[in-house]
Amino acid sequence: MLSFHDPKSRREFLRLGSVAMGGAALAPWMTPQANAAVQSAVLTGKSVIFLFMHGGPSQIETFDPKMDMPAEIRSATGEVSTKLPGVTFGGTFPKLAQVADKLSIVRSFKTGDGNHDIKPIVGKNTFGANFGSLYARVAGTNHPQTGLPNNVALFPRAIDPERMERIQQFGRFDSTGEVGAAFAPFIPGAGGDLQENMKLKLPMDRIGDRQTLLSSLDAARWVVDSSSNAGRVDSLRSQAFDTILGGAADAFDLSKEDPKTVARYDTAPLVKPQDISKKWNNYERYVDNSMTLGKLLLMARRLCERGVGFVTVTTNFVWDMHADANNAGVDEGMRYMGLPFDHAVSALIEDIHQRGLENDILLVCCGEMGRNPRINARGGRDHWGNLSPLMLSGGGLNMGQVIGQSKRDASEPLTSPLTIKHLLATILHTQFNVGELRLQPELPGDLTRKMASWDSIPGLL
Repeated sequence: MLSFHDPKSRREFLRLGSVAMGGAALAPWMTPQANAAVQSAVLTGKSVIFLFMHGGPSQIETFDPKMDMPAEIRSATGEVSTKLPGVTFGGTFPKLAQVADKLSIVRSFKTGDGNHDIKPIVGKNTFGANFGSLYARVAGTNHPQTGLPNNVALFPRAIDPERMERIQQFGRFDSTGEVGAAFAPFIPGAGGDLQENMKLKLPMDRIGDRQTLLSSLDAARWVVDSSSNAGRVDSLRSQAFDTILGGAADAFDLSKEDPKTVARYDTAPLVKPQDISKKWNNYERYVDNSMTLGKLLLMARRLCERGVGFVTVTTNFVWDMHADANNAGVDEGMRYMGLPFDHAVSALIEDIHQRGLENDILLVCCGEMGRNPRINARGGRDHWGNLSPLMLSGGGLNMGQVIGQSKRDASEPLTSPLTIKHLLATILHTQFNVGELRLQPELPGDLTRKMASWDSIPGLL
């Protein structure tokens, strides 16, 4: 329970206030009225769930099996027919195969190098910022009605505080680069149980003691410097209280969801800890993935359904299938990773369609690279930057297709390569009216001119 007479609790409330205040974290040059005008002109109202497959998934064992090639190249997990005539996926994706008409696969996508990092979502092409921070820079830090943050990053601890801390040695998903720290993702389950604090467990008589609350907020340096911004601060305070009391934390609370829906998403029964070999140094990461992936995607859907603009989802660095001391090989590794991915992602796609949200939510699935087209002597695949898997679903885009082709050995694109810029441009065109975006003098020139000039993935828009 928060006590507003306790300095630590006041700090927690201040942190919550920054989440709930809507326009409070906007750059100081933009008034709420100006921001509302920009949002109305520029935003499409669509949300993105970016599922980052950290570690570099194999293009062959996922969406390009190459079963006519020798054993050292073709999918170690076999293949499965899909709803699309003549199109097969890797053998651990039977449920995704049945919803193939609701997704699009890109077989000519390349990230450019085989380095471990998080470049499709945070890198030089996003000016060092999580793409969600770019979205928040335009849309505002919080949804104007619900107060929920417009930019959220979900890691295993959002589901279970006992899971491993998020890995950051290959890049920070909360990086804001040139955009500014005010637009960083909100990360539930990080830095203490802030998610629990969002429920604000105070007796209503104390909630009603507005003077006590305002005094605490004033102690946190919410200072009014002039009469011209007094009304704005009062408005933001009101929005913060309305958000807290209105139950914004419920969006993060899976106990509010239909138990049958939770069970449909849940990946924990698929790959139990005892099913995973402890000889791999990444054992705990495999466990974290299987225990949380499905529920992370369910939480992401709940957030987007309530207006959150951009949700990053990832588990800890588990697609790195070298068959070395750290990682399982591709056959075993795809049992640990492919089965939960197939189950959770297909559940999300079906759920989005059942709720009529297929035009409102875009799902993007990719990693930082692909895997070597030749299986190594230990049964693993090593780093490969010349071809990478990419899957998209929803967002009102054209689904049920395979875009581009790879060479026979899945080493590189056969057709024109599609790159991270093409992916980012597709997201940009999905979430923004780009013509209007270019006309906004208040917005960063790099975003409005440079990114808006990139070509999107052909055939999707």
